[in-house]
Amino acid sequence: MAKFRKIGVLASGGDAPGMNAALRAITRKALDEGMEVVGIIGGYSGLINDNIITLTPRSVSNIISRGGTFMYSDRCDEFKTEAGMQKAIATCKKHGIEAIVACGGDGTFRGATDLTNRGIPTVGVPCTIDNDITATDYTIGFDSAMNTALKMIDCLRDTCESHARCNVVEVMGRDCGQIALFTALASGAAAAVIPEMPFDEAGTIERIKAMKADGKRGFLVIVSEGVFTEDGKKYGEVLAKKIDAETGVETKFARFAHVVRGGDPTLRDRMTATQMGVRAVELLLEGKSNIVICEIDGKITDLDINYALIADRNYKNKLKPGDLDKFTAEQVAAMKALAAQRHEEIEAIYKMVYETSK
Repeated sequence: MAKFRKIGVLASGGDAPGMNAALRAITRKALDEGMEVVGIIGGYSGLINDNIITLTPRSVSNIISRGGTFMYSDRCDEFKTEAGMQKAIATCKKHGIEAIVACGGDGTFRGATDLTNRGIPTVGVPCTIDNDITATDYTIGFDSAMNTALKMIDCLRDTCESHARCNVVEVMGRDCGQIALFTALASGAAAAVIPEMPFDEAGTIERIKAMKADGKRGFLVIVSEGVFTEDGKKYGEVLAKKIDAETGVETKFARFAHVVRGGDPTLRDRMTATQMGVRAVELLLEGKSNIVICEIDGKITDLDINYALIADRNYKNKLKPGDLDKFTAEQVAAMKALAAQRHEEIEAIYKMVYETSK
C-alpha cells in the first residue's frame, strides 16, 4: 500500500454546493491517515502562483453546510499551457506535495490528467451542478441546484396562478438540460426545453391554448440555458415573446442564472461529497491515481479518468480524431452503450413531463 506523506486539495471551475463538504472530508480523512494536507487556493491558478496553505481539522470546521468553496475557485487558461503546467509542478515539488485531489468538472479532470501524466498522482471528485459528467450517475451540487431552482419556480407558480400568466424560466446547465428537465417535471411545468431533445414550439403553443380553454390559469415553461435560436440568441426570451403573442396568455421571462450555484447544500450533496471525498483518499492510499470518483447504481466507485473524459465526449458528440484509438473495442462499445442509456433516461423523463402536464 502506498503511503503519501503530503497531499494537496483544490477546487476548480464553477463552484457547486457540496464542494466544501468534499474538501472537508478529504482533509479530515487524510489527516486521520497521518498525512499532511495543504489547500491550494484558487484552483490550478493557486498551483501556478504558489498560493498554498496548511490545513488542519479546524481549517475545515463548520464548512459542511456552506455553499461555494472556502478555498475559492478559478478557470485557469495558463494551466492549459506547458509553461503553466511546469510552474504548477514546481510548486508541488517545492512544498513536497506528492498527490492531489481535485474537485470540479470535466475541465478540472483534464487538468488532473495532465498532472498525473507528469508525475503528480491525482484523483478527481465530480463537483458540478450540471450533472454533465457522463461516466457518473451523479455529480455533487446537482440536487442542491435543482432544489434552489425548484423553490423559486414554485414561487412563480403562485403568482402565475393569481394573475393567469405564464412564466418562461431559464435555468443553468450549459449543454446539459437536466436541471431544466428535472425541475420541469417536479414543478408540473407545461413544457421543458433542453438541448438533448427536439422541441415542438408550435405544438407547445397549441397545448397552452388548449389548457387555457379548459380552464387552466397558470403556466410554467422551463428552458435550459444551452438552447439557442438559429441566429444564436438565447431561446427562453424569444419563446416567452411568442407565447405571449400567440396564446393570449400574459407571459413573463425569468433567468435564475448563478443563484442556483449558491446556497446551503442539501443532505444528498453533503452525504455524497463526504463519501466521495473519503473514497478519493482511500484510493490514493491504495496507490491509484488518474481516476475519477463516480456514483453508479447508488454505489461509490471509480473509473479511469481518460475513459471518463472520452465517454463524456462520445455522449456529447464532441469526439476528436484519435480519441478512441487508445481504447479497446470492448471499451468503445461500453461507451456507446452508456451514451444510449443516458439518452434513454433523458427521453423517458422528457416524455413524462408532457404526460403529466395536461
